[in-house]
Amino acid sequence: MAEIGIMGGTFDPIHNGHLLLGRQAYLEYGLDQVWFMPSSVPPHKKDHVVTEVEHRLKMVALAVEKYPYFLCSDFESRRQGNTYTAETLRLLREKYPKNRLYFIVGADSLYQIENWYHPAEVMAQAILLVAEREYEQAHCPIKDQAAYLKKQYGADIRFLHCEEVDISSGELREMVYHGKKLHKYVPKCVEDYIIANGLYRT
Repeated sequence: MAEIGIMGGTFDPIHNGHLLLGRQAYLEYGLDQVWFMPSSVPPHKKDHVVTEVEHRLKMVALAVEKYPYFLCSDFESRRQGNTYTAETLRLLREKYPKNRLYFIVGADSLYQIENWYHPAEVMAQAILLVAEREYEQAHCPIKDQAAYLKKQYGADIRFLHCEEVDISSGELREMVYHGKKLHKYVPKCVEDYIIANGLYRT
């Protein structure tokens, strides 16, 4: 049985915070691999333009290339229409029945997960690895939220203890738009790709 971490998201663009979280999951829980899985049509991000998935896949592939335990996966981006986590995890379990799945998320997701599409299915199909950090909009301590979800859904929730990178993909897009450098926040290969392809300039 392989222990596989799943890092889902838009990755528009991928940044060092994503890589740190994935690496911590790999180290802290002895995973065999972490799969970075850009989404095709994120149903919760219809309020703004998302960069073409081919560009996002390429940036992820470049960012993870030097890590033998990271993999860039197009499993979700090849699907048509909205891509929901519950469906992705179900399809992954069907295709890789011998793998144990760990879904890696930030602290915000632990508070928002009940608003996701079929949240009970998400929590039933994967162990949640959650970044243990402060979340400004939290209505209770993160350990209390985890205890509530365990009681309500039988969720298996475990915490990741890693350095926090105080940056978001949205902030990085704004920086590029205003002509600022990204070298502190993304791998050089990703910054070079963004520049070469003129991403986030409009």
